[in-house]
Amino acid sequence: MTDTTPANFPRAGFRRRFGSWIYDLLIIIAIFMLSGYVCVALFVALDAAGLISIARSGFGIDWNATHVAYKVAFNFWCVAWVCLFFIYFWSKKGQTLGMRAWRLRVQNLDGSLVSKTTAVKRLLPTLLGLGTLWVIFDRKNKLSFQDRMTNTEVVLLSLEANRGRL
Repeated sequence: MTDTTPANFPRAGFRRRFGSWIYDLLIIIAIFMLSGYVCVALFVALDAAGLISIARSGFGIDWNATHVAYKVAFNFWCVAWVCLFFIYFWSKKGQTLGMRAWRLRVQNLDGSLVSKTTAVKRLLPTLLGLGTLWVIFDRKNKLSFQDRMTNTEVVLLSLEANRGRL
């Protein structure tokens, strides 16, 4: 998927990226909580149907006595939804909700939207937050580790260019 937005916006610095990350962190927490609730409800329903057996404590699941496979499945489920959040928004409009608030956009170096494959490649360094720290030391180019790794950039949009996105 491509976009006709020109690639001549200035690259975003660390402060704006960090502000955007904080906004997105609040959304990520909500996604993690909601997906966790759905996963627990699914476990309880499967337990009630007799398809699986989970340790119960009061009204909830006793995670200390629950088999490790359920814990792994729970964490995988929640992290997968967080990853899908980033992949969807980066490849659809180039902005997450936090990026929109800070007028940031991730794009290929030619100004086109990133593909889903490129979005997946950007995920790990982005989620760990370490890749963005690179921008502090690369003040000239303002490229993070994930930008360099995927030939992308995060740009600062003008007010006009940011209107009507998402």
